[in-house]
Amino acid sequence: MGIRTHSLRKAHENIDKTIKAAESILAQFELTRKAEAKILRGPHEDLESYLEAIAQMRNIVRFFSGNKNFKGSDGVLNHTSNLLLKAMSKLEDEFRQLLTNYSKPVEPDRLFDCLPNSLKPSATSSGNKKDASGKDHSDHQNKRLEAAVYLPITLIPPRVLPLLHDLAHQIVLAGSPQQLLRTYRDTRAPALELTLKKLGVERLGKEDVQKMQWEVLEAKIGNWIHYMRITVKLLFSGERKICDQIFEGVDSIRDQCFAEVTANSLAVLLSFGEAIARSKRSPEKLFVLLDMYEIMRELQSEIETLFGSKACCEMRESALNLTKRLAQTAQETFGDFEEAVDKDATKTTVLDGTVHPLTSYVINYVKFLYDYQSTLKQLYQDFNHSDPEEQLATVTTNIMMALLNNLDGKSKQYKDPALTQLFLMNNVHYIVRSVRRSDAKNLLGDDWVQIHRRIVQQHANQYKRVSWAKILQCLTVQGLNSSGGLIGSGEGSGNSSGLSRAMVKDRFKTFNIQFEELHQRQSQWTVPDSELREPMIENGKNPQKYIRYRPEDLERMLNELFEGKTWNEPKR
Repeated sequence: MGIRTHSLRKAHENIDKTIKAAESILAQFELTRKAEAKILRGPHEDLESYLEAIAQMRNIVRFFSGNKNFKGSDGVLNHTSNLLLKAMSKLEDEFRQLLTNYSKPVEPDRLFDCLPNSLKPSATSSGNKKDASGKDHSDHQNKRLEAAVYLPITLIPPRVLPLLHDLAHQIVLAGSPQQLLRTYRDTRAPALELTLKKLGVERLGKEDVQKMQWEVLEAKIGNWIHYMRITVKLLFSGERKICDQIFEGVDSIRDQCFAEVTANSLAVLLSFGEAIARSKRSPEKLFVLLDMYEIMRELQSEIETLFGSKACCEMRESALNLTKRLAQTAQETFGDFEEAVDKDATKTTVLDGTVHPLTSYVINYVKFLYDYQSTLKQLYQDFNHSDPEEQLATVTTNIMMALLNNLDGKSKQYKDPALTQLFLMNNVHYIVRSVRRSDAKNLLGDDWVQIHRRIVQQHANQYKRVSWAKILQCLTVQGLNSSGGLIGSGEGSGNSSGLSRAMVKDRFKTFNIQFEELHQRQSQWTVPDSELREPMIENGKNPQKYIRYRPEDLERMLNELFEGKTWNEPKR
């Protein structure tokens, strides 16, 4: 009896286990049915339920994988696995559709609204003035004074990002990270490229640049600087932000996704910079090269942060290489300018001896260059590893020396030695005066200024000597006879120590002829600076101590001679 009772109990236990197993399996079938219904409806209406159904399906797969003894487990596994594949395909479609719906290009006006006030089109399109060399003045020195605040651009609405994140997470769990990467790249990259195209960015190479007129090219460079700011500070930083949110926890493809979305857009922008840096050098390009170098320096820390990952290594290096190339070309252009000034062989002769066009061009060039002195010093510090202040002083001194040497050569074109001296006086005075009124004075130093002021005085003295010595000789008696005596009392006078009336007349006739010739010639010459037009002695302190009588005073007093006037006190 005991044995039978034990057997019955054992049988009941087995039946209970079987029933429980059957119930468990039936429950899994019920869960499968419900999950399948949700999956067949698709993720669009209720993504949260859809993702729950997928998680349920994965649990069912695990259950039947652990219950291989169940006769129908293989069939169930096949069915659920196929359902999961369909589910994942629909998830990928949903991810693609959702991302596509919110990956429209950004209109330029939306981008401009995110810029600091000083960089908005209304602020940059008006009020620009040009200097004598044709370079736009855009308050270069003052543009950093305003705190530049960029408002972040919303590329995808914040409410959509968690959905995209959940979809991406499930797709990666299903083992399809590369498919996800391709979908993300193929959707976001064209949207970014179209945004830049609408903004005005175009792919231009070295050949395109070489064909352009300078005015057109200069405008495109100004636009490129604007585009670089917008792209790095707004678009790339925006792409980085949504990439980090969507692929949070999916480190395996997060950086790669960002790299592949932005690679082509960055390449288009950098290729234009490279084309400019490698194009034929010319003096007027120095300022735009410095502008371009300046923006690359300004964006460098952000580029290093945005493209700091291993996946972005090549892009980061490309940007750094462009900065170096621009710096190198700027320095070479600077060297070219010094050489061009030294060897300038233009046949333009200023007939009136005034300031030569080369002088005003070089001085304007140097003055404008000093608006860029902080950029130049940064450039020297980065790539020359020398004292930036000393380097800039040396370059400026060399340019001035080249200009003075060239002017000395140009002065020899004049046949009249007086005009040679007047030309040099005018030009050196213009240089000294301009230096004294600019930042160049601090680098060239007071000694340089004083030395060249003396040179101006020397040329003025030489002009007076060469121009007037021969004429004034007519009014002196020195050299006519040994005693330098008085004029004779009349024609035929026997006073051998005096000048005969005929000789005096001859002298005045010679003086008149020479003076008229000088007047006719030199009245066509120009001394543009009012200070230099006055007698040199009037430039000193208290000229009234030295110049007692004006020409009209002398004329009046001479007319009073021999009139028998009585003075209160005898004049001595």
